[in-house]
Amino acid sequence: MGKRKKSSRKPAAASAARRREPLDTAFTCLFCHHDKSVTVRVDRKEGIAQLVCRVCDQRYQSKVNHLTEPIDIYSEWIDAADAAQKEEQTHRRPAASSSRPVPAPPSVGSDDD
Repeated sequence: MGKRKKSSRKPAAASAARRREPLDTAFTCLFCHHDKSVTVRVDRKEGIAQLVCRVCDQRYQSKVNHLTEPIDIYSEWIDAADAAQKEEQTHRRPAASSSRPVPAPPSVGSDDD
């Protein structure tokens, strides 16, 4: 007596599940708002990634590891820009306000004496 024959799986269904779509490498600039003007170059040998906008020439540089993708560098740039903006707002001194009304300057031609 022989064993039962197992049903064969279709290889197309298995390979479709494994296939990943490539991630973007060109992004929208935070400063000039041009679509796909920001490019990210990842140099794994040096351990550095560079982000550059072709339109407004904004630049950002970060350290990378073997898992880092261009979208990670773009996200770090967004976080760094937000942090810098918040830091700038906290260092600004708010305008001095007073509850007392400011007296109007006396007019030159009035004779109240």
